[in-house]
Amino acid sequence: MQHNADLSRPAIMHGNDIAWVASPTPGIDRRMLERDGDEVARATSLVRYAQGSRFPAHTHGAGEEFLVLDGVFSDETGDFPAGWYVRNPPGSHHSPASRPGAVILVKLRQMPAEETARLRLDTHDPAIWRQTGPGIEQASLFDAPWEQVSLLRLAAGYQGPPETWPRGAEFFVIDGNAVIGSASLAKHGWARFPAGSHLAISSDAGALMYRKTGHLP
Repeated sequence: MQHNADLSRPAIMHGNDIAWVASPTPGIDRRMLERDGDEVARATSLVRYAQGSRFPAHTHGAGEEFLVLDGVFSDETGDFPAGWYVRNPPGSHHSPASRPGAVILVKLRQMPAEETARLRLDTHDPAIWRQTGPGIEQASLFDAPWEQVSLLRLAAGYQGPPETWPRGAEFFVIDGNAVIGSASLAKHGWARFPAGSHLAISSDAGALMYRKTGHLP
């Protein structure tokens, strides 16, 4: 399956307008944002765990990254409520589950072999946030030569200056709304812009957003 698989082209998806599709595991559904492959795929998705659902034990050959949006996600390493950011490097394995149910933004098979450490980070921790300009705060979640991941908190009425991203940029609106380049995104909207994109960001009502940069060829 190929869906928004060409990384040299922009892609925009409005997550809340996409139908949930059942996965092969009962109680676990997906909204596909980008995908290159079948069940083993390079993918970015919203994944919904029903109450009491469990995914079979498996290994992530090229890594897994996710942000918990709602509920509580659990595995052998702990319980992660909404707001937790998790990275499982290539070769890691676990048995995901959720007692109350959960929704996560997950990226699969997008890590290089150089990434070897697990990461668990509570994005509600005020110590990771800093003011980076008028009306904008940033929390750095992960920073490596191959990619940088942050959360952005925009105040209502924010108007940012245009920026050029030599190795592309990807955004997901966790809450609120934002205009990013030509993309107008509400809650759970996602956009990917290729290398060299020149983008301005604004928000009339304010927004909390995930941003990944530096990862596109």
